[in-house]
Amino acid sequence: RSVQSSTSKSKSKAMAKIVEEEEQEEEEDEDPGLSCGCFFCAIKQPDARLRRASVAAFFRELPYSEHDDGGAVVAVWRAAMDAPDDPELPSLGAIRCMSLLLARTLADAAWCRRGQNACVPYYAAHVVGSYTIRSSAHAELAVAAGAVRPLLALLGGAMTWVEQRAAARALGHLASYDATFPAVARCADEAVPLAVHAASTCIGDVYANYVALAPSKRPKYQRDLLTRGLVGAGVDAAEDRKAEEWASQLQCWSLYFLSCLASRDPSSHATICQDHGFLSELCRMWGGLANGDSPAGVGLLRLLCRSAVGRGAIAACPDALSGLCDLAQSSDDWQYMAIDCLLLLLDDHDTWHAVADATAPCLVDLAELRRLGPRRRLGDAITSALLLNDDDDGHVRGRALGAEAKESVASLREVKIERKEREEAMSRDELLERKLVAKEKKRQGNDMFWHGEVARAIELYTEALEVCPLSARRERLVLHSNRAQCRLARREADAAASDATRALSLARPANAHARSLWRRAQAYDMKGGMARESLLDCLAFAGAWIDGRKHGRQQPAARGANQQKLPYCVARMIGKQMGVTGLFAGVSAGGGKARRDDRIGSDDRMPRCSDGDDDGDDEEDDDGDACDHDGSEEEFYDTELRFCRSVSGLPIM
Repeated sequence: RSVQSSTSKSKSKAMAKIVEEEEQEEEEDEDPGLSCGCFFCAIKQPDARLRRASVAAFFRELPYSEHDDGGAVVAVWRAAMDAPDDPELPSLGAIRCMSLLLARTLADAAWCRRGQNACVPYYAAHVVGSYTIRSSAHAELAVAAGAVRPLLALLGGAMTWVEQRAAARALGHLASYDATFPAVARCADEAVPLAVHAASTCIGDVYANYVALAPSKRPKYQRDLLTRGLVGAGVDAAEDRKAEEWASQLQCWSLYFLSCLASRDPSSHATICQDHGFLSELCRMWGGLANGDSPAGVGLLRLLCRSAVGRGAIAACPDALSGLCDLAQSSDDWQYMAIDCLLLLLDDHDTWHAVADATAPCLVDLAELRRLGPRRRLGDAITSALLLNDDDDGHVRGRALGAEAKESVASLREVKIERKEREEAMSRDELLERKLVAKEKKRQGNDMFWHGEVARAIELYTEALEVCPLSARRERLVLHSNRAQCRLARREADAAASDATRALSLARPANAHARSLWRRAQAYDMKGGMARESLLDCLAFAGAWIDGRKHGRQQPAARGANQQKLPYCVARMIGKQMGVTGLFAGVSAGGGKARRDDRIGSDDRMPRCSDGDDDGDDEEDDDGDACDHDGSEEEFYDTELRFCRSVSGLPIM
């Protein structure tokens, strides 16, 4: 009986298990995630095993579906944006599915036009880019799924600029990993010209095919992409701003893709440099203010300067050299990259003769730089490069320099070598006496300036600079800045910019002297064609002004109602240059041309700008020099504005 009882219990348990499994199978048959094949239902399945199975099945079937599947692709895009490092969906076939969808949209135009499918190629390319932004494993999945070819087709303009933007982003990520770079490099002969063309033409393309059109004539799906999440009366203006932002991103991502290729494959340099028009504009491809973190064009130029082919092509392109010199004499975050490019060109015997005449006057103004970005002792590097194998006759490496370059190199040699040696041999008392003489000449120069004798003031400031000891850095900074103001009054824009640049090179940290920033901004505006450099100096000055208010560096009498806002002349200059440097300014009707009659005048007045003795408490930086932080800026807040007229009748402060 005990044996029979045990057998009966075993049979009962077995039957109960069978019944449970049958009920579970019935529940599975009724599960919406498996019955309808919908991504939204499948992803909500609480059971992990069932969810993975249903999602994998959905990704297998989606590329071959004849339905309107735009909504499902958008859902996958949201998941990729929210969790780009999550391996679940990529492991279930999301990246392979998006790659197949890209191939289908390129091959089946009728399907792509159906319902929401018009947005599928953009979202599919964006999903690939999002999942590969930080994961080499996901990038390998994309390459294995054949994503490179469809992405290259989109980059080449197979569809529109919207899909081109997403494709450039994804290709840049695929080219940034060691594991996936070879797959991209195999297509380099095709990819490089496509990326060069995209970077060169994308701004004009976006403007002509979208921004310049009336809202009613713009493709609806593109408008939906740009205005996602935006509501209210300002949607149209926000749409235009978004289009400008996306255009700048398309340019920056195309340049990033080229930089990945150039950094890993030097053989691509020759292909990149074939387009001389691209090289001419490369230094000015900066992507707009919204892309301050991207080195953009100058980053690619620095990579090209590391190969003989690249150096030769850049040295033969006057516009590229001019752009590098302009950037080197600006307050841009990537100023040091431009200086690096110029030094690499000067260090090459084969390119020296082609670049020395164009770059020497620019680099001499920067010879006092210490630390700039991650680079230290830049001034010493500049001096070594310019004086290398230089003789007293102005011949460098056996070639004669032009008159301006010869004069610049001679002045650098006199200051950095000959004068330095003379002053090192002087006694402390003699140096102090020279410093006092320079101070007196500066005082006389200030008096001449206020009485309208600007030419005489320039002479006195120059004499003061000749006797002022090189160790009196702060005094020399003030003299150069004051002389820049005088030259502005005489409308000598080039000389004013040179003096202001020398003053900013002497500042610690570099570019920290606010008055010199403002004066150089005016000089660049006066020259014309340098609106971007003028804008950057204006913004840096505005930051220093606001920082001075925030930390209470104004004089008590200067904190009245009239001194609580940014000076009107600065705000006006910023607005003017923003209009000229807008991303679409060069391609819009009449854009990119500064008004010649809108220069320094009565509206561009600043509070009193003459520099005093600038004595104050300084901090020591890593190089042993005092940190300025523009400690003398209290003169900016003097409530008394002093005006006079120069010999040309211009108002000066």
